[in-house]
Amino acid sequence: MRKSNYDKTPFTAVEGKLWKGWEDICGEIRRVCPTRPCGQTYVIRIECYQGVHHDELREAFSSLSPSLWIDTERLFKSPGTIQEMTFPYVTDDRLFGFRSHFKYAEFLDQEKTREAQALIAATEGCVVVYGHGAALVAPEAGLTVYADMPRWEIQQRARRHEIHNLGVDNRAEEPSRHYKRGYFVDWLVCDDLKKKLLPTADYWLDTTIPDQPKMIKGDTLRLGLRQTARRPFRVVPFFDPAPWGGQWMKEVCGLDPKQANYGWCFDCVPEENSLFLQVGGELFEIPANDLVFHQTRALLGPPVESRFGQDFPIRFDFLDTMGGGNLSLQVHPTTQYIRDTFGIYYTQDESYYLLDAEEGATVYLGLKTGTDPTEMIAALNRAQETGEPFEAEKYVNRWPTRKHDHFLIPNGTVHCSGAGAMVLEISATPSIFTFKLWDWGRLGLDGRPRPINIGHGSHVIQWERQTDFVRRHLANHVEPVAEGEGWREERTGLHENEFIETRRHWFTGTVRHHTGGGVNVLNVVEGDELIVESPTHAFEPFVAHYAETFIIPACVGEYTIRPYGSSIGRECGTIKAYIRFKS
Repeated sequence: MRKSNYDKTPFTAVEGKLWKGWEDICGEIRRVCPTRPCGQTYVIRIECYQGVHHDELREAFSSLSPSLWIDTERLFKSPGTIQEMTFPYVTDDRLFGFRSHFKYAEFLDQEKTREAQALIAATEGCVVVYGHGAALVAPEAGLTVYADMPRWEIQQRARRHEIHNLGVDNRAEEPSRHYKRGYFVDWLVCDDLKKKLLPTADYWLDTTIPDQPKMIKGDTLRLGLRQTARRPFRVVPFFDPAPWGGQWMKEVCGLDPKQANYGWCFDCVPEENSLFLQVGGELFEIPANDLVFHQTRALLGPPVESRFGQDFPIRFDFLDTMGGGNLSLQVHPTTQYIRDTFGIYYTQDESYYLLDAEEGATVYLGLKTGTDPTEMIAALNRAQETGEPFEAEKYVNRWPTRKHDHFLIPNGTVHCSGAGAMVLEISATPSIFTFKLWDWGRLGLDGRPRPINIGHGSHVIQWERQTDFVRRHLANHVEPVAEGEGWREERTGLHENEFIETRRHWFTGTVRHHTGGGVNVLNVVEGDELIVESPTHAFEPFVAHYAETFIIPACVGEYTIRPYGSSIGRECGTIKAYIRFKS
């Protein structure tokens, strides 16, 4: 273990003004709004992402003392109607639903909305329209404030039963169902409207920390997004415990040693992670997806945008089982299955890169030669129904693994990390479509059995991926690509069925890279510090530390990486992922 220099609060510094606290925020809104709009109507609309604390925001903005207050919650269809409308997409499954295509207008009662709009038009003075869909209720407004919320914090609030989903009061529901409704319905609805407001909103509001709100101008937000999309950057990492969690990240990432474990780190998952802008010496938090939405082409590059739209397709996360246990035995859906069953257009291909490993660490990958599908599925079902152990090693290969090994896991391949491994998972982005086949008889952190998905899994397992196939195609295939003075490049994957390419560089000198017109994602797999520089001085030098994941936007083009600080004179290493396009 080494002394941690891992940065948990990376940021982009932006020129601009920040208002902190409700008194200052509401004072600024009063300052820019006419106190007596000459017998006319002046509309302030406050649009919200799912997951904000509405009681806090309502109390704060009521201090504006408007002539009329419209709360959009009263304009929504009844909870029963919304439950019925969304059920085909939410389903009664604990984890999985079907991707919906709702818009906010479908949640609003049209008659109530028309009555509210007529009331707004007839009111002299200041009108505040607050809540979800405010921008639809008041399409013309003098001032727009957007109250944003990152998904990692939405998950924490759902676990504490503090919030509800759009149009339904489901605070008491288990967090997995709350997340599922967000993933398949709410966040799609909110993102559709957010994309329209990002270019024009007057102010952006950060209420991630309760009772410590911050606000910046929309122009400041957009400046920060433009700056970020033209330089190397990191998203804000998010750490979480797990039933199988380990101890490695506590030391390497400098985490709370009193916590029982940390199993997960989302180190580059823009759908889940935050982005920090530093404005006036304060950190302002927004969802990292805002960058993807507003700076799509600069960030992703035209070929990646053409294929994936406004989805960030590469995911880097950590799975820590050092001092922990095995992950669940699992499989990911094939592309056709995820489309037909869940309405998602690409699947979660992945790989395990071993950042570190204890002696005796293993990875479960692929089926043993001669495995009979009927027999294995029957054994899995029997274990689930009776509680008797599933003999995993009777059916699944267990491969010894060492630091810097790389295992490729195309969809349909049975796999999991064993205990004693520190995995950098490099994968495609769809994040909840893991079909657990066996969980070693343990309970989740909530004290309940974790959902097992043998039915789904049985439909997608690629039974021909047995021992010889894994050995030939998936287990630690490293190919030299190029070398020069003080550096060498290797191809470590991924499998030809997967759309991500990975390249590893070992170096003591300067390595030249080029984005090739697509976004690059890298992790520092060896070395304390590296420095990323532009040969044309297009961006300020960027320092990355051991185990940190960083993103190089497509528009950067050429960049270099070399050892820095205490790493000078030592061999360093990076793993780089990008979207593979065949000519």
